[in-house]
Amino acid sequence: MTGNTPELRESYEACETEVRERLPALWTATGLLPAEVRPFMYAIHGWAVRTDRIADEGPSEGRAQRLARWRDDTLTELRTGEGRHPLRRALVDTVHRRDLDPALIEAHLAAVTEDSAAPPAFDTVADQRRFLRGITGIVGELWAPLLEPRGPESARQVAALFDACKMADLFEDLPDDLKAGRCYWPQDDLRDLGLTPGDLLGDGPRAPLDAFVDRQLAHWRTLLAEATPATWAVGEPYRLFLHSLLLGTQLHYDEVTLLRSRVLTEGVPHPTTDGRLTRREPWPGPRPGHVAVIMDGNRRWADAHGVPARHGHHAGARATMRLINSALRLGIRHLSVYAFSTENWNRAQEETTAIFDTLADWITQGTRRLHELGVQVRWCGRRDRVDTSLASALALVESMTHANDTLTLTLCVDYGGRDELAAAARALAAEAVAGTLRADDIGPADLARHLYVPELPDVDLLIRTSGEQRISNFLPWQLGYAELVFDPTPWPDYDLTRLRDAVTAYTTRERRFGAGAFTASPEACTPPPRSPEPAPSPR
Repeated sequence: MTGNTPELRESYEACETEVRERLPALWTATGLLPAEVRPFMYAIHGWAVRTDRIADEGPSEGRAQRLARWRDDTLTELRTGEGRHPLRRALVDTVHRRDLDPALIEAHLAAVTEDSAAPPAFDTVADQRRFLRGITGIVGELWAPLLEPRGPESARQVAALFDACKMADLFEDLPDDLKAGRCYWPQDDLRDLGLTPGDLLGDGPRAPLDAFVDRQLAHWRTLLAEATPATWAVGEPYRLFLHSLLLGTQLHYDEVTLLRSRVLTEGVPHPTTDGRLTRREPWPGPRPGHVAVIMDGNRRWADAHGVPARHGHHAGARATMRLINSALRLGIRHLSVYAFSTENWNRAQEETTAIFDTLADWITQGTRRLHELGVQVRWCGRRDRVDTSLASALALVESMTHANDTLTLTLCVDYGGRDELAAAARALAAEAVAGTLRADDIGPADLARHLYVPELPDVDLLIRTSGEQRISNFLPWQLGYAELVFDPTPWPDYDLTRLRDAVTAYTTRERRFGAGAFTASPEACTPPPRSPEPAPSPR
């Protein structure tokens, strides 16, 4: 713990406690930073949280005076270098020790004071952005130097990421803010749609309310695009922290996209205490039971952003977690993703290493979260060639999640459909040679029990991103009757909206399975059952 005296150490500990209790998600993300940086982050955010609490909580009488006193004491102690309050003491030490800009703290205090003095009134989205920067973006700009910024735009990009995080907070607090008469949304958008702030809590026509939320999502999407470069604009040890912040914000964005105007009264759903989502999205018509995804376009996305391929793979890892969250919200029970094919070995060693490192980090960091969500993870593919650290991570997540039943996630790593079928054929040939199976008796069920994951159900819906229209040796046995959707979106940009659109397209199709048209019922969307399968043989 940073600090040269017991009093200073206690001050930093008090800041961490403030963050842990008031901003648990940020506290968890901060744990991804190198240990030597965390106390300074806690000091900045612990002080900022307390500032916000003074501005918002407690008796309204005297609140302005309490905030003014906190502001004046903070600025005085920054000048003298001696903090009297524990949270201010840690902040002062951080600013002086790490040579941070105290003018940013003064600007943040001015913005908080202005917000506390009167209800918000933003005429345009530019006005809203100025508010966001003063309240949160400027805090991100304050601590950006702690993360070894790379390039002159780094501080601005980190600030944009923190602004995007604040948009998530605004949507979370939206119903309560509206009831309290506080509207943090551009009046221009309301006027264009013939709405008033009071209409946002009414039960009037949904179309204009949906249109209003869609506009705010468009503003948020622009902010997220500005924020994405922050994840590669800092030193390597700090990128996982920013990836975590960006992913959390993207998941909030996906939730609001799904809810649209319902967010005005319902707010954003939260997981239960064990991490599981509290509700599934109602869906008209049958849902696909098993969705398989060829996650294509990481390198093209990286090229479009002018960054190395490894940054595209990191962005693709975030998109995979968004996909899992989306599948849970849409009530999909089986999800299979093509993470690394047998043909991918033909890529440059530097890139295959980057893919394996990214996948191993994603599994290591996400195992607990996947387990809390009730996701069972399985590995489908060859197990004799991948990097040891990745193989260990895959085996661990398989073991930890084996009893979960909310969603089954099959990670196809070092997978090739022809290799899988050839291995199954060899196993059947060995049984025939041993006399345990007559060649004339071999049927589909016999081959199926020798596949990498014999219990993997047939795919109902295959999605391939980035515009290519082929299956690329992916699950050829299970894809026999799948509906296919080809989406031009590069994988890192794939989100809940696009998955929802694919599922919607699926529900409109007539599935024939080689016979007459089937009606749109859940039973109609399941192919004829395979013959009963014996227990899988050891592989």
